[in-house]
Amino acid sequence: MTEVKIVLPPLQQNDFARQLSSMQKEYLQEALLASAKDIPVKKRDQELAKYAGDDGLAYLGQYGLRGELLFAIPCILEKNPRLLGYYRLLLGHSQKVFYTKTTGLNRFKSMEDNGRITQQVLETLPLLCAKLNEQAFILAKSLNTISRELLNHLTLLTLGPQLRGGANNKIGQKAIKEVFDMIHQIVEKQIINVDEKLSIITLKNASGRHVHIKFSSDPDIIIEEETSTEPHLILAIEIKGGTDQSNIHNRIGEAEKSHQKAKGQGFSKFWTIVNTSDFDEKKAKKRISYNKSLL
Repeated sequence: MTEVKIVLPPLQQNDFARQLSSMQKEYLQEALLASAKDIPVKKRDQELAKYAGDDGLAYLGQYGLRGELLFAIPCILEKNPRLLGYYRLLLGHSQKVFYTKTTGLNRFKSMEDNGRITQQVLETLPLLCAKLNEQAFILAKSLNTISRELLNHLTLLTLGPQLRGGANNKIGQKAIKEVFDMIHQIVEKQIINVDEKLSIITLKNASGRHVHIKFSSDPDIIIEEETSTEPHLILAIEIKGGTDQSNIHNRIGEAEKSHQKAKGQGFSKFWTIVNTSDFDEKKAKKRISYNKSLL
C-alpha cells in the first residue's frame, strides 16, 4: 500500500478565512443587507423600479427576494461604494477584466477598493446601475431557480480565484524580495546608496559610473548604468517562485514573454531566476522554445 507521507497544513486557508470574514462586512451579501437596512424601503423600491425595470423585479419577485440582492441601485452604492464589488462578483468577473478602459469601468475601481466615490462617478451611478442590471437580468433568466443562498454562493465562486491570485502575488513578491536581498549582499562593498522607499540600490562600477539595481513590475528587477545621455539598460531579471511545481514551466513561459518586452525596451541581457524545488531544467527549456516559437 502506498504510504501517505504528509498532509500539508491549512495555512493559506486560514488566511482566506480571515479575509472572507472582513469582506463579508465590506462588500459581500452581509454588507449589502446591512447597508440596505439603513435606506427607507420606499426609496429603494423607487430606484429598483427605475433601474431594474418591471420585468426584472417581477421575475425576481416570484422567488420572494428583494430586488437589491440582484439589481444595483444608486442609493445603495452611494451608501456603501464598496458594494460595487458585490455586483461584480455576482456577475462572475475578476477585477482585471471588469475595471478596464475597454469596459469604461476603470474609473469606478476606487469605489470597490477603498470606498471612495467622486462627484463625477456619483453622477454616472444611474447609468452604471442600468448597465449592471441588464446583465443581472440575463443571469437571472439563465438560472433554474434563484435564492438568497445561491446568489451568495455565486459571489463566493468568483471571489475564490481572486483570493488565490492575491496569495500567489504575495508569494511572487516574497521571491523577488529574497533575490533582491541576495543581490544586495553580493554588491555590498560597491554600494554608495540605498533608497529603501523606492527599492533602488546604487553602486559604482569599475569604470566609475553609477549603476542602479531597481525593483520593477515587468521585469521584476532591472539593472541599468548611468551615462551622459540615456541610461544603458544592462540586465532584466524575471523571478518565479512558489511551491506549485506543476505550473512552474508555464510561469517560465510567462517570463520569456516579459523578456521579449524588455528586449523591446532596449535591454540586452535577460535572466530568469526560479525558486522552487525539484526543478526540471529539460522541461523548462522545452517550454522556453515553445514560447519563443509563438512570439
